[in-house]
Amino acid sequence: MIDSDRRTLLGIGLGAGLAGFAGEALGQSATRGDAPTETAVAKPVPEARHRLPFAVIGMDHNHIYGMTDAMIRGGGLLVSFFATDPAQIATFRQRYPGAVLARSEEEILSNRAIKLVCSAAIPHLRAPLGIRVMKAGKDYFSDKAAVTTLEQLVDVRRTIKETGRKYGIMYSERLEVPAAVMAGQMVHDGAIGRVIQTINLAPHRLSAPNRPEWFWDPARNGGILTDVGSHQADQFVYLTGSKRAHVVASQTGNFGNPAHPAFEDFGDMVLNGDGGTGYVRVDWFTPDGLPTWGDGRLFILGTEGYIELRKYVDIAGRQGGNHLFVADRKGARYLDCSAVPLPFGPQFINDLVERTSVAQDQDGALLAAELVLTAQAHATRAAAR
Repeated sequence: MIDSDRRTLLGIGLGAGLAGFAGEALGQSATRGDAPTETAVAKPVPEARHRLPFAVIGMDHNHIYGMTDAMIRGGGLLVSFFATDPAQIATFRQRYPGAVLARSEEEILSNRAIKLVCSAAIPHLRAPLGIRVMKAGKDYFSDKAAVTTLEQLVDVRRTIKETGRKYGIMYSERLEVPAAVMAGQMVHDGAIGRVIQTINLAPHRLSAPNRPEWFWDPARNGGILTDVGSHQADQFVYLTGSKRAHVVASQTGNFGNPAHPAFEDFGDMVLNGDGGTGYVRVDWFTPDGLPTWGDGRLFILGTEGYIELRKYVDIAGRQGGNHLFVADRKGARYLDCSAVPLPFGPQFINDLVERTSVAQDQDGALLAAELVLTAQAHATRAAAR
């Protein structure tokens, strides 16, 4: 596929997705007061039925705190952690004073009482650690991106098959966002019919220069589609129910960071699965004036309606985050999802003990990883003007 064909396909993907509901979505600012406001009523969070000892290895991204909190919320018992950076150790100890600093990674891996290891290490180190964890007879829970090359993915899948262990991935933009939890419940309950397409717009604030060196290096973070785009691929797989999917086209670029020429501050991709289609745009261009780190938006187009999420901010609109708008055959309404409970933690701990797959489907989690790795590997480099 030549470059011009890729760009044409990407434009068609976005245009086709927005054509079905652009008028309604863009008109919300004029008709916002006409749509009734409801408080979302979600399914109750499952009971935390088990106490599971777990440990943490690697805390290079602060996602580790949300991951650890989710495990504790679900019944996990934080036993120990391992890190070598004094600042990381001090911060972790302050937040979790009951956890013991291990003398080495091996001390945790050889501890038979520990059943789960969580990690938010530098991305390219996460899969090799996960393989060591599974070979030590433990389950593994990684921050996204949990795999940074297709070769790593092959090794991860082989080790899962050989050991029978779980390789969980924290796709927090779906699993730990109340509005996204509610949208998933509505979709799977048939609220908008069969899903045709998802569109994810995921801008992030760069927050330079307060970034570690590995942040700027695609060889260590996997690139923008592998890293940031993994959230969006997960939502596409989950919401469309796709079991098989492929990348139609993808591109990346560096438009605002010439001091880091290898860095990617923009990327998008078109996806096609046996359950629907998807378009994803990710970038590092959240302006400083926005009151949060990014205006994450998700559009879900169904055969009988559509849903729009404003996950983190409703600019010039309602306060806070977790805004859900839905239009169906009965009308249009707004749901405040700020009080929707988060079920992932209890579900995941229960899965680990009972060997079920309620919290996360292993094949689906790795399919999302495969999509972004493929998109990243074959992306056209968009030229900066």
